[in-house]
Parts: sequence; structure tokens; C-alpha cells
Amino acid sequence: MPELPEVQALVDFLASRAVGRVVTDVELGSIAVLKTFDPPPDALVGRPVDDARRHGKFLDLDVDGTHLVFHLARAGWLRWSEELATRQVRPGRSPIALRVRLDDGSGFDLTEAGTRKSLAVYLVGDPTEVPGIASLGPDPLSDDFDRDAFAALLAGKRTQLKGLLRDQSVLAGVGNAYSDEILHRARLSPFALAASLGTEEVDRLYRALQEVLEEAVATAAGRPAAELKDAKRAGMAVHGRTGEACPVCDDTVREVSFADSSLQYCPTCQTGGKLLADRRMSRLLR
Repeated sequence: MPELPEVQALVDFLASRAVGRVVTDVELGSIAVLKTFDPPPDALVGRPVDDARRHGKFLDLDVDGTHLVFHLARAGWLRWSEELATRQVRPGRSPIALRVRLDDGSGFDLTEAGTRKSLAVYLVGDPTEVPGIASLGPDPLSDDFDRDAFAALLAGKRTQLKGLLRDQSVLAGVGNAYSDEILHRARLSPFALAASLGTEEVDRLYRALQEVLEEAVATAAGRPAAELKDAKRAGMAVHGRTGEACPVCDDTVREVSFADSSLQYCPTCQTGGKLLADRRMSRLLR
């Protein structure tokens, strides 16, 4: 799933390619992805793209005051073409859920692989009309999100750090992969409780949050959409690297599996050498 760094890179890419162009056609390949009905997609035709923005993991194209907002979810992606195919999208016969064509022949497809469909597209007058945007917590890379603001988010929360970092109503834009990386950088267990952290641990976690995201944003910057997934994977220290050596201490990266996801961590760096129970358990194996 694309997270804050990849979504920011896609926004920057669209800003450089689409802003200033005029929408000439919108094709809907899957009615299920469209979560709003008024205005319809063809309301964008003939109107200029004025801006591209990010709200957490949501991408927002401002098309002359109407916002085309989309969330790529687990298996969605944006595929850009300098010259889009001329053949029409066939609903139900293609992974293409939405196609947007611009006046120079370029444009993009929103695609989704697999059987679990969760790609979501909205057309709204105001991005805050999208429920997922309205409920977002602060952006961790915003100028006013300092260490004290972060500490206030943690205070009193008896929530495991892994879940808290991924909770979009608490913090916008961090998902499964970067939460693993942040906790590894901070040398903290994913199952530690937010309220239990001391001052020095809060400092470490805040620094790790900023450093991991800023480094990933810098790595993703300027890359075309087709390269972002590989760049993300290549930059991971522990996420997706079960069984490999930790790049910090050379211990073996371990995994905890859940029903529809998993987390990776280093026992030496994060849990004092103890292994975490590999199921829905929040205590260390004794």
C-alpha cells in the first residue's frame, strides 16, 4: 500500500504533468470504485487541472474547483502514460478502474489488482467531504507538528505503538511498512504502550518518525510512478525482510503475522533480544 512518501511523490509527479492541462475525457471502468454520485465523472471534462495535493494517503486533483480525490488502498496504483491508448476502457474486463485523459494526449489510469477491491474515488466540492479526510489526524511532516504535539498525541493512550502509528485519525499517512521502519529506527517494541514511554523514548520515536519519512520522501522525489514501489522496498531495513540480517546489529529479522497483515522487527534492536508471540498477542514470550 502506498504511504505518505509514495503518495507525496505521486502528487508531485501529477503536479508536474497534469496541472495546467485540460481534462478531455473521463472513463469509468468500475462503478464500484466511485463513492460519490454528484457531480458525475464527466463533469470534469473541459475543465483545467489547477492543483495536486495530498491529504494523508489520499491524492487530490483540483479540477477547476471540483476535487477528484482517490485512495489507492492495498492494491491500487496510478499508471501514467505520455500517450494514453485510444481504445475505450471496457467495464469489468480490465484492471483499469478509472481513466483520465488530458488535452495533450497524456493521462493516467487508476488500476487495482487482486480480488479484494478497496480503491476509492470521490468527486467533491471540498476534500473534507470525504469521510476519510475529515477524520485525519495531523500530518507528521507539517511545519507545526513538533515534538510537543507528538508527545500530546501519545499522552495517556494505552495503545500499542504499532497500532497508534497506523491509526489515520491519530497520525495521517503512516501505514504498515513505515511504522515498522520507524519503530526499528527508534529501537522500540511494536507492542510497547504509548502511555508507558519515558521522555527519552518519546524523543527517539519523534526523531525516528521525522527521519524515516523525510528520507523516504527524498528517495521517492522525482521518480516516475512506475519506479516508486521498487524504491520503497529497496529502502526498508526490516519491513518485508523476515529472515534476513538486521542492517544495524546483524540479528535475524523476525515477523508477527495477523489475519491480513504482518509486522517485522529486530529482537536485538527493539525487544531486548526477546521474541514476540507470532499471533494476536501483545506480550513477549517468556
